Amino acid sequence: MAKIYVVNSKSQADFCTYKVNSQSQADLLVYVVSSQSQSKGDEKWYYVNSRSQADSKIFWVNSRSQGDINIYFVNSQSQAKWKRGHKLQRRIG
Repeated sequence: MAKIYVVNSKSQADFCTYKVNSQSQADLLVYVVSSQSQSKGDEKWYYVNSRSQADSKIFWVNSRSQGDINIYFVNSQSQAKWKRGHKLQRRIG
């Protein structure tokens, strides 16, 4: 499951994330689910309110060069997937 907590400092994060503007630029296509039970694998994220509940803690960066992973949010669960091999594969959720 990919339970995600957003931190306010890069030093507190498991990895830094950059939101890209197109699917072709992304490493991972993410679908945000509305309940914890729907979060599966790395691709379906559920945001939690507590650091202790999280599988991964992320920090949003403002520059692609600062990110460990490039994310694009999709509108359908069926679109959520890895676009290419990545060092964080199977480590987010």
